Amino acid sequence: MRKMLIVLAHTYWTKIKSKTFLFTTLMMAAFMLVFLNLNNIIQFFDGDASEQTYAVLIIDESDELYGALAEEIEGGSGQIMVEEASPEEEEATEKAVMEGQYDAYLQVDGQVEDMEGHFYAPTINETYLPSQLQSALQNVRENQIAAALQIEEKELDALNEPVPFGQTALDDTARSEAELDQARLLVNILLFVIYFSVLFLGNMIASEVATEKSSRVMELLISSASPVQQMFGKIIGVGLIGLTQYMLIFMVAVVSFAQFVGTGSTPEAGELMEQQDLFATDGPVFSLELFLFAFLFFILGYLLYATLAAMLGSIVTRIEDVGQAVGPMNMLVILALMISVFSMGNPGATIVTITSYIPFFTPMIMFLRIGMGEAAIWEVLLSAGIMIVTIVLLTVIAAKVYRGGVLLYNQTRMWRSLKQAIVLSRKTS
Repeated sequence: MRKMLIVLAHTYWTKIKSKTFLFTTLMMAAFMLVFLNLNNIIQFFDGDASEQTYAVLIIDESDELYGALAEEIEGGSGQIMVEEASPEEEEATEKAVMEGQYDAYLQVDGQVEDMEGHFYAPTINETYLPSQLQSALQNVRENQIAAALQIEEKELDALNEPVPFGQTALDDTARSEAELDQARLLVNILLFVIYFSVLFLGNMIASEVATEKSSRVMELLISSASPVQQMFGKIIGVGLIGLTQYMLIFMVAVVSFAQFVGTGSTPEAGELMEQQDLFATDGPVFSLELFLFAFLFFILGYLLYATLAAMLGSIVTRIEDVGQAVGPMNMLVILALMISVFSMGNPGATIVTITSYIPFFTPMIMFLRIGMGEAAIWEVLLSAGIMIVTIVLLTVIAAKVYRGGVLLYNQTRMWRSLKQAIVLSRKTS
């Protein structure tokens, strides 16, 4: 036990003090800051598109719609100023737009029944201006048709008014609509945390073992601690490194997010709270139970994949071969994430239920079912039990492979290397 703790401490402090750890932590913290404040950053440099003013030329081929269309556009937010251009002057109109005298021009063809609009601008990357013009064109068409049919404005508004539609779960244990909105956001965030953690930390363990083997340091380490003690020391040490890193990033994210939505004083914060109902006072905001389940499956998933990564790293002779060795493991993690993301809208699907009991998929897919209220407590306990049994069995196999793999330096195929490592382990035990 003492030797394993020495390996653990050495792994932890060596990585914590490394420039790579500091650089990646700073980069991830910076990414989190940029992500949470992306809208403010864009507005700082370019301003809010809904607050800018635009100059637009309109070519009315029917010579009957410009007046109503101009009134509809300029009577809206007042940000879009329009002028009429003759159909015969289309080339001059295009030239004026390209030279920057106007932001765009709108060409309207046909009569009211078969009205068509086409938006022309130097680029069509921006969506605000064309969407406003399209909305105005749609309103003009509806008003013209309503006038021809002698439909009053109140009647037209009644026709366009959306039907209120609510959802209520009859099962008392099912989540409400507001709770599901909150759960979706939290599940999405934690799914990606689990995904990147397992992927990044698992590859770190495999690379660490391969590096020691390639530099022949492993031969010195074996003389002071058994291979099994080294394996568990590295698994726990790298796990603590990951927790330290994510704790620092989480604190940065919490401070930034709290500053962003603290009082809802900014329009963006108010819109976020209104649309997502994340901060409702009459219901749960973030479930502590969901966080605990996320931590549970994060730990179980890490132990499963870290043990597998340590085993695969032990049979690799060169660092260049680490990617090839852990490739199948990475594909399992990616597949689990894809199933989780694409099943967000239907967490009760059969494939989700089945794969949630497959140990390599359980950490993400079962957590998805928990977050969306599709998993009973017995299902959670069963999946966690299956994972624990799988981790124990994989640990026994990995210990045997690791014991022989760290002494294996010949370059052969992976399956053959696994077999040779087990044989060598039996000879050295």
